[in-house]
Amino acid sequence: MKITFRPKSARFKKKSAAAGMSIMLLSLGLQSCSEKKEPEPAIQGHVVIKGSNTIGEELAPQLIAEYKKSHSAAALDLESKATGYGLAALMAGRCDIAAASRTPIKEEKELAQARSIELNDYIIGSYSVAVVVNSANPVNNLTKDQVRDLFSGSLQNWKDVGGPDGPIHLCIRDPISGTYLGFKELAMENKPYGAGIKTFTNYLSIVEAVAADPKAIGYSSIQLANRTGVKAVTIDGIAPTTASVNGGKYPYARTLRFYTDKARESQSTADFIMFVQSTQGQQILAEMGFVPRT
Repeated sequence: MKITFRPKSARFKKKSAAAGMSIMLLSLGLQSCSEKKEPEPAIQGHVVIKGSNTIGEELAPQLIAEYKKSHSAAALDLESKATGYGLAALMAGRCDIAAASRTPIKEEKELAQARSIELNDYIIGSYSVAVVVNSANPVNNLTKDQVRDLFSGSLQNWKDVGGPDGPIHLCIRDPISGTYLGFKELAMENKPYGAGIKTFTNYLSIVEAVAADPKAIGYSSIQLANRTGVKAVTIDGIAPTTASVNGGKYPYARTLRFYTDKARESQSTADFIMFVQSTQGQQILAEMGFVPRT
């Protein structure tokens, strides 16, 4: 199996990027629509995936690597820039799968309708972040506003959120991580992190630091939030669980999707998506800190 990887980008972009991508999508897609040109036929066995950095940075390469073990004749080409980029490419006939961490925006839906494109929507799982504190910390619940203010530095003492009198130590991912930006978007309204933060290269390191420091707070995958020495706080009373994420109740989560053009979906494309949604594929998601679909 031949796999071509393009350079990585940060997992998350600010919402303004979606608007910019929609403009690009319109310029690409409407041009194709006006020219009345049919997309080039797909190469047999070749699957082109473009789109979300959340999916493409780490998850998709691992899924592809496992898939190729039993599909040695297949070829997959992965390029991760943003959800809007993937949807633009799909509607212009330039990819087989648009990897997405959001649903199409209004302009994208209008373009699909204008081009008479019917999208197949495949949910493959969810990306979610649990807020963790030391297990000795009496704080068990935080509101979304409190989480925002804690990590942005507006609140600097645990007594401000019902804890003991003492400074708050912030433990977060390093700035080159997509989660560094992703948590800002999901939980902080894109406000900057507070002063004096400690950065780590992975979730496990954050969890270990919080377990060793009763005054620390950080974030991790749902799975790691169950490790000894830490606990996940509920957010407005909602615990970070597979059920709450898949039920759309937990706030710090994004549903991950593959979109295809129904009229152009090849058997090779369908086979790969089937693998991702299979027990084996879903186990890979869980092992990498994502939430499997139900």
